[in-house]
Amino acid sequence: MKAVPNFDIELEINTAFIAGVDEAGRGPLCGPVVAAAVIFKSMTGEMPLITDSKQMPHTKRQIAFDWINKNCLVGIGQCSPKEIDELNILHASMLAMKRAIAALPQTPNFVLVDGNRLPPDVVGRAVVKGDAKSVSIAAASIIAKETRDKIMCDLSIKHPNYCWDKNAGYPTTEHLRAIKEFGINEHYRKSFKPIKDLL
Repeated sequence: MKAVPNFDIELEINTAFIAGVDEAGRGPLCGPVVAAAVIFKSMTGEMPLITDSKQMPHTKRQIAFDWINKNCLVGIGQCSPKEIDELNILHASMLAMKRAIAALPQTPNFVLVDGNRLPPDVVGRAVVKGDAKSVSIAAASIIAKETRDKIMCDLSIKHPNYCWDKNAGYPTTEHLRAIKEFGINEHYRKSFKPIKDLL
């Protein structure tokens, strides 16, 4: 597992109400792209392992998810498959991030965003591989991933043939086989290959 991020970036900025922002679900063939924004109420005290969500086993990620929701300010935003097709995945991700920031109960003074660009009109800093460098971004990555995984699990109950509870909409061999057998539905991103080749 990568080194656990700390509050160095947040302390360097030296202002209150810094929001870390990250998204989940840019690569899947279906489902929404989900973004989360997280503000730590305090930078002291005991907390569970919080690092890049992709580096955490599900059990530890769930513990962190519960702790973050209880001890931090959290905002969630998403864009639907239809919006992704209309805007493209990059702009849809930026919009989901703006919606997550707007959903926070407290307006942040500064925003740290994972990646190399900020959403339009957002005051802050883009941090490449930020989920491994900033604990606020890492917390947002956990919230975004767990939230999106739950959405895909709920959708899988209605559409069990696609096994979205296991593949989260990513193009696994099993998923691609199911698409060939059962076709696509309204949850698919029609601008994504191989989906658009089936239309």
